Amino acid sequence: MKKYVDVILPLPLPKSFTYSLPDEGAEEVQIGCRVVVPFGRKKFYTAIVRNVHYCAPTAYEVKEISTVLDTSPILLPIQFRFWEWLANYYLCTQGDVYKAALPSGLKLESETMVEYNPDFEADAPLTDREQQILDLLAQEPEQCVTKLEKESGIKNILNVIKSLLDKGAIFVKEELRRTYKPKTEIRVRLTPSAANERRMRMLFDELGRAPKQLALLMKYVELSGVLGGDTPKEVSKKELLLRADASPSIFNGLVDKKVFEVYHHEIGRLMTQTNDVMSLHPLNEHQQQAYEEITESFRHKNVCLLHGVTSSGKTEVYIHLIEEMLRQGKQVLYLLPEIALTTQITERLKRVFGSRLGIYHSKFPDAERVEIWQKQLSETGYDIILGVRSSIFLPFRNLGLVIVDEEHENTYKQQDPAPRYHARNAATVLASMYGAKTLLGTATPSVETWHNATTGKYGFVQLKERYKEIQMPEIIPVDIKELHRKKRMVGPFSPLLMQYIREALDQKEQVILFQNRRGFAPMVECRTCGWVPKCKNCDVSLTYHKGINQLTCHYCGYTYQLPRSCPACEGVELVNRGFGTEKIEDDIKVLFPEASVARMDLDTTRTRSAYEKIIADFEQGKTNILIGTQMVSKGLDFDHVSVVGILNADTMMNYPDFRAYERAFQLMAQVSGRAGRKNKQGRVVLQTKSIDHEIIPQVINNNYEQMVNGQLAERQMFHYPPYYRLVYVYLKNRNETLLDTMAEAMAEKLRALFGNRVLGPDKPPVARVQTLFIKKIVLKIEYNAPMSRARELLLRVQREMIEDERFKSLIVYYDVDPM
Repeated sequence: MKKYVDVILPLPLPKSFTYSLPDEGAEEVQIGCRVVVPFGRKKFYTAIVRNVHYCAPTAYEVKEISTVLDTSPILLPIQFRFWEWLANYYLCTQGDVYKAALPSGLKLESETMVEYNPDFEADAPLTDREQQILDLLAQEPEQCVTKLEKESGIKNILNVIKSLLDKGAIFVKEELRRTYKPKTEIRVRLTPSAANERRMRMLFDELGRAPKQLALLMKYVELSGVLGGDTPKEVSKKELLLRADASPSIFNGLVDKKVFEVYHHEIGRLMTQTNDVMSLHPLNEHQQQAYEEITESFRHKNVCLLHGVTSSGKTEVYIHLIEEMLRQGKQVLYLLPEIALTTQITERLKRVFGSRLGIYHSKFPDAERVEIWQKQLSETGYDIILGVRSSIFLPFRNLGLVIVDEEHENTYKQQDPAPRYHARNAATVLASMYGAKTLLGTATPSVETWHNATTGKYGFVQLKERYKEIQMPEIIPVDIKELHRKKRMVGPFSPLLMQYIREALDQKEQVILFQNRRGFAPMVECRTCGWVPKCKNCDVSLTYHKGINQLTCHYCGYTYQLPRSCPACEGVELVNRGFGTEKIEDDIKVLFPEASVARMDLDTTRTRSAYEKIIADFEQGKTNILIGTQMVSKGLDFDHVSVVGILNADTMMNYPDFRAYERAFQLMAQVSGRAGRKNKQGRVVLQTKSIDHEIIPQVINNNYEQMVNGQLAERQMFHYPPYYRLVYVYLKNRNETLLDTMAEAMAEKLRALFGNRVLGPDKPPVARVQTLFIKKIVLKIEYNAPMSRARELLLRVQREMIEDERFKSLIVYYDVDPM
């Protein structure tokens, strides 16, 4: 009988598609294997087999799969269940989940290939750029577009290729290419004719007249042990030449004489560590009590919150819990909100667990992530995976514990593209599928987690003492509104902060300055007419980046050269308004020229090594002052920080979002926790124009409970989480008038089904991004209402909208549990 497969494609399509299997090799195909399938007229995709069956579809003509890529599954059954849950809960498709879950190296990509037409004769002169492309193709007649773009340096190369195609100078075709290639090294062995003792003796005599070749052969014999009677050791060409101090030409001489032959051997990219590990540090009295309470809590509850103040030693408690899990033969997933944090924690975990620890995040090369994925599928997978939110997609054989550190952080929420999942919530579901436990750790829990812990849904353990009784930092509020009025501010710095920075530097201590905005100036303005440069694609002003002397849009990446004069009135007084981390760095270097200054934000941490260098330099005292965005607030441990400056608390408190107070408290409390770590009380200078705001004394007194109780009362009154579930419905279109009509129509349809649970449509704070206008509808659903029914109704309304001829160009997507 003919066999068929249902496959998931890496496309936002709501259903799987059926293909037939060729008779040859059909038995090898299993659920979870990758296959290459044709889709549409000319496209090929790497699809995942979801089901194997004998039922031929009748609604359409079935195509045959092109290639089978795996002999064993790359997805485990639990992962399919997890994908289904994510797609259902977050109102997206399994294709969206597939795109987010798998490293690119496990997906074949379609590449546009350009081929030179040897019969081409030009009727008219070619442009310089067209001639440049043809010159490159003359050297290598068939090349991919990406390579041509890189070698020519031509932007908008597709326009040039289209022009050459119209003139008949080239042919264009689509080809599939593998993005992952195993890493290999060249190894050396004796040829079969040379690999016996008698022949070896003859060779030693023959090579007497070629002493360098003889020395190289002798070194090979020594390294491989080929004459020792045992199986010879493998020897790499690189090691042999290095140890023998020989040149490649001497080596090639022995290859020509049929003494050596070379072969390629696959080697992993993953770091192999020695098993020299340290024993665990004993827990102090408070940590031991927390450890025992967590263990007891896990007897009755699947999820537990560890609420421990900053510097209480939560990581040490985690290490003891991990050790216990490994003793039981189970795996652990340790999630962190920020790649920067993995750098510090990796060193601590490596010291204890050595080669049993694997690290997984997007700053790793894709090939390394593929190898970690493959290792996790094997019987010798890592026992502990340390990573950021994407780690939840990795395969696990026997997951026993998930730790979500700094669980309150909004970076656990994926914003764009779909699936817009929250890694904390998804991790608790993943753990429950494995029958594993989840530990949520933080000094400032999210309101939802606190509510779940205090109402008995989660276990609840507190760690109120700082490690070695280190005092909490002294937080000093400074009214910068008054100081600005009296003209006593030095740029963004108050006199008190300046004094404390000077004292810290004199005592060889370190300083952290926190400003949650990158760039040099958030806005440039003409002093004469008030003109502000705006992004041509989005409804936002452009941010000035002094380092590249450009205005940049942080939403779409559009850049614009800073004009010398105002294009509106031709005035030449263009002034910077506000300040970002780049401006603070500039000012600090002027005010404290003797200090070594570093900046940690998205612009300075594009690569994995950049993170590691900034943190290592600060840890080793090479940097005196670290300036950063929220990256510096997240659980980093530095021993010599005595002063922390929060330069403008108002930008956090005045954000138009129901979580603004909660997030402002968390950020200020977390960044304050970086001060006074080991031997003395730290100082935090909190600069604000809203000195009477209720949140300021709450932060000063570290009164989390007062803040959270006030927030819970407000949210219950106004139907917000944790009492109601939020779903944001976003509508996008290039035509603003049409979008307004669509949004009103969809809101009316939703009101007919959900009643007064629907708010809007309204414009979000940024109402146009990448030339698309945006409208937002808010849906508030009771927590005990079935989400599956809400999903069904939402998708039904979406279908009705798109079936309307007027609304075919509408883009709709959902953000469930927005952050």
